[in-house]
Amino acid sequence: MHNKGPIKVEIRGEPGHFQLFRGGEPYNIKGAGIESGELQAFADHGGNSFRTWSVGSKNRSGKELLDEAQRLGLTVALGLPMGKEVWGFDYDDADAVAAQLAEVTAIVAQYKDHPALLCWVIGNELNFDYKNPRVYTAVNDISRMIHRLDPNHPTTTTTAGISATLLADIVARAPDLDFLSVQVYGELYNLPDAVQALQIPMPLMITEWGAVGHWEIESTRWGAPLEDNSSVKAANYLRGYSQVLAPLAGHVVGNYVFFWGQKQEKTPTWYGMFLQSGEETEAIDVMHYIWNNRWPDNRSPSLQDLQLDGAQAQENVTLVAGRQYAAQVFVAAADNHNLKFEWVIMREATATPGGGSYEPTPEILADRVEQSGLPRTTVTAPVDPGPYRLFVYVRDQRGHGAHANIPFLVVAGTGRVTTD
Repeated sequence: MHNKGPIKVEIRGEPGHFQLFRGGEPYNIKGAGIESGELQAFADHGGNSFRTWSVGSKNRSGKELLDEAQRLGLTVALGLPMGKEVWGFDYDDADAVAAQLAEVTAIVAQYKDHPALLCWVIGNELNFDYKNPRVYTAVNDISRMIHRLDPNHPTTTTTAGISATLLADIVARAPDLDFLSVQVYGELYNLPDAVQALQIPMPLMITEWGAVGHWEIESTRWGAPLEDNSSVKAANYLRGYSQVLAPLAGHVVGNYVFFWGQKQEKTPTWYGMFLQSGEETEAIDVMHYIWNNRWPDNRSPSLQDLQLDGAQAQENVTLVAGRQYAAQVFVAAADNHNLKFEWVIMREATATPGGGSYEPTPEILADRVEQSGLPRTTVTAPVDPGPYRLFVYVRDQRGHGAHANIPFLVVAGTGRVTTD
């Protein structure tokens, strides 16, 4: 392992035949997005590179992050902070743009020679609800600055999806970028058509992919998106990699699955590959298989279905305030023994920051569900009418878990309410 000084990273080849090289050798990314997640577990599962959204995290400085990555034999696609138009940053404000460039220049000067550095990620999804294409002029200025200071590491920026208009803005205004990073969820399956139709001239990375987005999925009649359980998600990770990402090799020079950690975004379980209490879910089993070509020795629990009042999530489950109802989760695999089941009721999330920004976790109603520790329980519908969600967390005794949830609407009244 290299211990001192920068290791040159470059992309060689031509459209359709691009390849990432590090230290003169082909480098195949086995990647995940990590904010403050467990790097040792990531390395143990066969991961070799992670991307960040900032220089450091709440747990680690940028230097500590890079040093730990180096110790574990990992590389880092390091996120550089940039203001977004959707946050109020004005790319027509020359002073603000210049101050941002100076801030990023200092970061690049500090970290450019670290041996764990793989590439620079300039901002994140700067096209999210953008109107002013000058953001990509600013991206280009930062890329040019990086290339002046650092001849060893390529530059990129990430986009939420891809379109002809967006691609035209980037090609025209940010030609200095070495490659383009695209982030897609349910739209992952349209990526091969987009690559062909748009004739994207530069190498691609997929820097976020994984679960189907909460904005892309079926909802209840009151607008609550229907989240897949952890087993359905894991199957989707495997299908997305096998059917889309692997066949796009040569166009796509690497990918980073989202999200090696846990976060509240629409729910506490939608995007994270871990439970909040730290257990690994089936999505990690899948990535272990992708990275090692074999399944881990210990597999996570696998779920089949969750029902409340005898109905599934897509049946618009409606409960009467104060009444009691049965809930049950069905475990798929027969060898899942010694499992513990935790039941949680939360209010439906109302925060709508978008773009992965911070969301507060909704209130938990601890007294509304019986903690049986079993795959079935009794729910007492909350007193206040409105939208809620019932979660079940399944844990084995080896650090693995599973999750499912079902949205429900509480109504006032004494008459029988059906689940139509």
